[in-house]
Amino acid sequence: MEYRPLGRTGVSVSQLCLGGMMFGAFGNPDHDDSVQIIHKALDAGINFIDTADGYSAGESEEIIGKALAGGRRESVVLAVKFGVPFADNDPNHRGASRRWITEAVEGSLRRLQTDWIDLYQVGVPDRATDVDETLGALTDLAAAGKIRSFGTSKLPASEIVEAQWVAERRGHGRFRSEQSPYNILTRAIEYDLLPTCQRHGIGVMAYSPLAGGWLSGGYRKGREISGPGSLARQRRFAALYNVASPANAPKLDAADALGKLADEAGISLIQMAVAFAVRHPAVTSTIIGPRTMEHLEGYLAADGFELPADVLDRIDEIVPPGVTVNVVDNMWHVGTPALTAASRRR
Repeated sequence: MEYRPLGRTGVSVSQLCLGGMMFGAFGNPDHDDSVQIIHKALDAGINFIDTADGYSAGESEEIIGKALAGGRRESVVLAVKFGVPFADNDPNHRGASRRWITEAVEGSLRRLQTDWIDLYQVGVPDRATDVDETLGALTDLAAAGKIRSFGTSKLPASEIVEAQWVAERRGHGRFRSEQSPYNILTRAIEYDLLPTCQRHGIGVMAYSPLAGGWLSGGYRKGREISGPGSLARQRRFAALYNVASPANAPKLDAADALGKLADEAGISLIQMAVAFAVRHPAVTSTIIGPRTMEHLEGYLAADGFELPADVLDRIDEIVPPGVTVNVVDNMWHVGTPALTAASRRR
């Protein structure tokens, strides 16, 4: 397992980060099985785990807390996201206000059975809260020892730079990481966000290397396509997996072409997809999200695998650099609301 600097925090993390979204009711409700998956990942050399308080309403954090009990916590770099609506309709149980940050972190620490969080991340941009307030609250948590560093997720490049300016002017700590979707089908961040993070020394955690399953090998023409194994995921993101949708037709074309390329190269499409996401020089770590032990083993097969230049060139022919096949996969409705119709013209 290769280890890389997490931005300029001085902390080194594995190039594969174990994502916790599928631990709990949303994916795998079997706690014991999920703990075994976590232990297998740690034994394989992964020292970086990412979760969120909103994953299965905190259940993911509880499972990870169980898995890290008994002396494993000290060797793990633990990243947690906050900010998405949390399990109720209270309008103040979300966002990036000082009020919610100081409350949310206590809940995460309790569920994770730990005294500190290594990387605390704003899970979704919060336009209702001044970034000065968010940075101030996170800086105070770091001073109190409850978190070590803090970062963002799905934040546009311009707002990352703005936050750097605010931190400098107001004497706050800086955002040290950004978590964005990145895979062969979703390459928009190559255009601006990745270069911006490189210039500012910000570590990038790339999530969804399999494009939500589209690069798992199961989406091929002429084959029966059943969609994701998680029923909750099928229901919540039905449009994402609708192969009959005109918006997804180009994705199926690209996934099929990429599957053929992987076959020609003598590797699995999962290996190719993960190796692609890990390879970019601006990417610190790629988040893998196994629901089963079999999924984890498929991800681990990509560890240390280097894609040859000719395969990378062929990938660029199928999906050019900076291009996202279906723009919705950029999460622009979360990170860049200026692109919504209401913001543009109506």
